[in-house]
Order: sequence, then C-alpha cells, then structure tokens
Amino acid sequence: MATMREVAAHAGVSQKTVSRVFNEDRHVTPATREKVLQALRELRYTPNSLATMFRAGRSPVIGIAVPDIVDPFFAAIVRSVGEVAATRNMSTLVTSLADDPDREDELVESLLRRSLSGLILASTRDEQNYLQRWTEKLPIIFVDRGPTDVVGDSFTHDDVSGGRLATEHLIGHGHRRIAFVSDRLSLPTTRGRLLGYRQALELHGLPYVEEYVGLGVTDTSGGHTVVGELLALPEPPTAIFSSNAGATMRLVPALREIAIGLVSFGDFPMASELRPSLTVIDQDPARVGCLAAERVIERLDEPDGRFDRRTILEVSLVERESCAVAVPTFP
Repeated sequence: MATMREVAAHAGVSQKTVSRVFNEDRHVTPATREKVLQALRELRYTPNSLATMFRAGRSPVIGIAVPDIVDPFFAAIVRSVGEVAATRNMSTLVTSLADDPDREDELVESLLRRSLSGLILASTRDEQNYLQRWTEKLPIIFVDRGPTDVVGDSFTHDDVSGGRLATEHLIGHGHRRIAFVSDRLSLPTTRGRLLGYRQALELHGLPYVEEYVGLGVTDTSGGHTVVGELLALPEPPTAIFSSNAGATMRLVPALREIAIGLVSFGDFPMASELRPSLTVIDQDPARVGCLAAERVIERLDEPDGRFDRRTILEVSLVERESCAVAVPTFP
C-alpha cells in the first residue's frame, strides 16, 4: 500500500498538500489538485490512519486539553479540531485544565488513558516531562504554548513580535507611559509578549518601569486591583497593553469611564462593539486548531515522520479606537 509520503513525492508536492486535497480543502489550486488526484489514482492510495488506530488498539478519537474551554481563543481551537476530525470519521474528547498547572498531569493523563489516537494540548505548565512516556505511543501536538523538556510538534503565534507591535502602536499614538498587564508571568506566551513590550520601549528610548507591570488579573476583582494600583502611581500610565484576551475582558469593567488607551493581544466577541471599540493583536485560533488536527492525522498516516516541528504563525494589528481614545465600555 502506498504511503502519503510516496504520493507526495510522485506528485511533486508536500504531504500537507496531499492531505488537503484528500480532505477537499478549497484553498488548493485546481492544477495542483488534479496532479495530486492523478498520483492518488496511479498509486492506489487509501488513507491508513483508521487502520493504524485499530492496529494499535486505539479509538478514532482526538483528545483536546486546554486551560479554559469557555475562553473564546481556546473554544475556536476546539471547534476547528472537531471539524477536521469529522472529515476523517474521528471524534474529539475535550477537557478543561482549569488553568491549574498543579493538576495538569493528573487531568491530561486521565484523558490519555482513554486510548486516544492523538492529543492536542495547550499546556499550563512550565514543563511537560510527564508526557515523555506517552510521546512514543501517540501523536501529541502542542498549541499556543510550545513544549519544554519533551519533544513534540507545536503551533504557536509570534508572541514577541505581537508584543512589540502593540507597544509600538501605542507609542505611535503619543503614549510614553505604557503599562503591561497580564494574569501570570509563568506562561511562555506572557513572557514572550513582555519581551516584545520591552523591546519596543528600548527601541524608542523609553524606560522600562517595573511598577508598570501589573500581574494577577485572573478574575474581575484582580482587574480592579491592578488598575487601581496603576492609577495610584505618582506618574500613572496613559495606556495599557493587555497580554491576552482573557485578561482584557477582566479589565473592561475596571476601565469604565477611565481615560486610558488600551490594546489587547487577542480579539474576542464584542471587542469591536465596546465604546470605544478595542484595538487588538489578531491571532487565528481556528487555523491553529486546523493545523494541529491535520498534524495528528499526518502523524497517524506517517508514524515514522518528524515530530519536532515548531510552527510560529504571524499576528497582525487590527486598529479600532481604544489605542487613541480611552475607556472601552459596554454600549
């Protein structure tokens, strides 16, 4: 039986292109599609991922573990993974890590014991070496946060570039005292965005002020506390760069009627409906989910292929009103 790799070589395209043609991805050009279809016919290729699963005694199920399934970013990833899985007659099993690093190994290993065919994980921990014994048994794909102390494919966004872009945008609007606000610094995403923030300040000759870094925005109360502390400084910031959409949503109630600029790393529902509408660093969680699910299937089809590829997706700035005018409030 021909493999996907052999079909790709015969057609002169990548394995990912073969997978997209097989799954009827509309973004493949007609000429490329026909070339791949001809190779599929000539080599009599049939997908072997289901056969691989059953031979290994595993269910046609992709597990998904994310910090918070209600968070719009992770909800979009989960939905996209489900859509791709359905094209291969697979289902998904989702668990929330409750954003609790201390329980992650327990929750994830409980999921892994369900005889999954693959796992997609947005880890809440600094390291994931508890997964070492599982990596040889099934595909494990990391999303949003890359792995440490364990080898695995990952799909993340360019956090450093996004942090720099957001901060430079506020500087371009005349802000010189810019705060960095987040939930916790232990996450690699937060550290990357803070690094980009610091790079932008240095590039424009602005000092890094430790008091302008506000952490602990894990709930609405934390948002009120951090905003109160920032505004109580002798020279309070005139703008805030919020490092993720969850933190931004928790900040909104505290920023009503307060004249302060705001940019969020990450869009979310109603961000464009706030008054003023919210400027964001835009990610593409749906694409992350799609790519991660495709990688699980690719690993099942080609178990001897590489599994340490790290893909960093670009981000972009969507300018609305909050960077120049202050106070996002609900309409």
